Amino acid sequence: MSQSDAPSAARVVVGVSGSRGSLVALRRAAEEARRRGAELWPVLAWEPPGGELAARRSPAPVVTIDEWERLARERLLQALRDVFGSADLALPGQALLARGTPGPALLRIAGREDDLLVIGAGRRGRLHRALGLSVSRYCLARAVCPVLAVPPSPLEFELTAVRRRTTRRLRLDTERVWRELDVPFEA
Repeated sequence: MSQSDAPSAARVVVGVSGSRGSLVALRRAAEEARRRGAELWPVLAWEPPGGELAARRSPAPVVTIDEWERLARERLLQALRDVFGSADLALPGQALLARGTPGPALLRIAGREDDLLVIGAGRRGRLHRALGLSVSRYCLARAVCPVLAVPPSPLEFELTAVRRRTTRRLRLDTERVWRELDVPFEA
């Protein structure tokens, strides 16, 4: 039996960028891989700043591309350390770097019908939707395998709101916080 005829292990492919949403997706993908007895394939898709055309026009493309790839590898390893405590997956599978835009790169790797593609659902803001910058929408529309879109943590919105208030030097409404925690507030 040739290698291409051999039955391959089920795979859970997950898009990783280092963002909080992708870390949540990586945790969920690890849970799915354990539950299914599948391999875990975290993938960080990268492209040179300015895109491929700008990289080809660069005066020293080989040196800069090697550096960008090294930085992408460091970002992938840092994401694995953030989720698993080390760069080791603790599951069968392999971490991959894919050169190209994230949506097409993920779909190239998760190209089998028995794969599961796990992606972070990302931001839901109007501006983000208007610009059409959604990897999750791209993958959901074009994937040949099942896609699990992991929504951001509910705490993500709260952290963003607190950060926004802090940046603008606005007071935190502690009474609202106490009400949400269902604790009596005494002024």
